[in-house]
Amino acid sequence: MSERLWAPWRMAYVGKDPPRDGCLFCRVQSESADASNLILERNDNAFLMLNAFPYTNGHMMAVPSRHTADFTTLQEPEITGVMALVRRAIAALEIVCQPHGLNVGMNLGSAAGAGIADHLHLHIVPRWVGDTNFMGSVGDVRVMPDSLDSSYEKIALALRNVQS
Repeated sequence: MSERLWAPWRMAYVGKDPPRDGCLFCRVQSESADASNLILERNDNAFLMLNAFPYTNGHMMAVPSRHTADFTTLQEPEITGVMALVRRAIAALEIVCQPHGLNVGMNLGSAAGAGIADHLHLHIVPRWVGDTNFMGSVGDVRVMPDSLDSSYEKIALALRNVQS
């Protein structure tokens, strides 16, 4: 008899429409529904959004507005725009999540683990001592203690209070 981990809140994600063609990042930034697209903030050259499939609660991505997979083609204003959002994300996470540490980085190319390899993005992942346990090792399951909607609201509020 197999064990079951009940997670009824996941039905909202399982039941979603299949992904649309084209670049997810280009599509969401062109729409005005920031909250439903999990976009927290924008600047002239980049945007910050929650990861819909987070490694931990508060997992965000800073994404250049221009569609490119090649980091070496980013212009200085694009790099500055992305990094300004990373700095603000870290400040907001310190308020909301109080992590013990952070992983900040990019997976460039599918061989490096990029889930969306055609549009580079920088991950900001809060971490806590002991945040890995048997669930991930044995069950290939991550336990998320907060919903995306709740995380979005908390981080959006914190971003409004973070100095630029």
